[in-house]
Amino acid sequence: MNDLAVTIKDVAQLANVAPSTVSRVIANSPRISEKTKQRVKEAMEQLGYHPNFIARSLASQSTRAIGLVMPSSSDVVFQNPFFPTVLQGISEGAHEKNYALHMTTGKSEDEILDAVIHMVQGKRVDGVVLLYSKVEDKVISYLQGRDFPFVVIGKPYKHVEQITHVDNDNFRSMKEATEYLIELGHQHIAFVGGSLDLVVTVDRLLGYERALREAEIPLCNEYIIHEEFLREGGREAVGELMSLEQCPTALVVADDFMALGVLNTLDEMGLSVPGDISIVSFNNVLLSEMAKPPLTSVDINIFDLGYQASKCLIQLIENSNEPTKRVIISHQLVKRQSCDAPYTGKSIII
Repeated sequence: MNDLAVTIKDVAQLANVAPSTVSRVIANSPRISEKTKQRVKEAMEQLGYHPNFIARSLASQSTRAIGLVMPSSSDVVFQNPFFPTVLQGISEGAHEKNYALHMTTGKSEDEILDAVIHMVQGKRVDGVVLLYSKVEDKVISYLQGRDFPFVVIGKPYKHVEQITHVDNDNFRSMKEATEYLIELGHQHIAFVGGSLDLVVTVDRLLGYERALREAEIPLCNEYIIHEEFLREGGREAVGELMSLEQCPTALVVADDFMALGVLNTLDEMGLSVPGDISIVSFNNVLLSEMAKPPLTSVDINIFDLGYQASKCLIQLIENSNEPTKRVIISHQLVKRQSCDAPYTGKSIII
């Protein structure tokens, strides 16, 4: 039978139940016995009947869709492997509960806000996941004002107690990465971070500063560089750092993708890693293993960030009394070949 022509009535007839019973089985009503549910599902399968979720969502005022808010225009975003991995996690969590994904991007903050307003007011989604956390964010203010379900990946800058968010302990992970370099004997450690508009950068910078302070290493402002989380950003950062009178002997880099640019530039300058300079980066994506040398990187479990974000959002959508949550995803420093003790330049004479 052509599945376009199959109706609830056909299913009801074959299963020998009322059409309203079929509707209840589709809605997974607890009032229907397992035996009846099984009979109806078998009839649906036999006839090739697929429930029309769009029609059902119009009736129930639910779209079974989650909106994804990306940080900037997609052509830039998708250069960074963080985003496909986090999207995979969100997608898995949504798929488990039969939710579709609706993505929005924009080239500017106003375009992004506009797209979110269209999504919310056009009733295209039941809730929203923000894939970033900015210092000042109009999108969060808008969603809070409308009391619309949303979850942030990252720590919100304001109203932390009122916003469900999934994050790593960015302060601690950067402090541990910096301490690892200090333990290897490095005193001149530079910080190559992303934009200071992002809360993750602010938290990591504080972790870096704390590690130096506890080790009684003076903080050098020239060692703190902020660039976009992209390969070109790393390239510019290294040029600035290596032209200093006292060059750093180690770098903590915000992200593996940026670290690739750092490695390329050092190679062009004739500097070797870890012989001349050590590197620790973040995210531990496939790039870090494939780099030359393979990068020591902090694994922030990106897939889990996405998976837990969609799980938390669906809980908020399905229960308006769901309490605000702060979910912290664990991190691990994965040691590879990009770090060593600082080169002193002294050869040992036997």
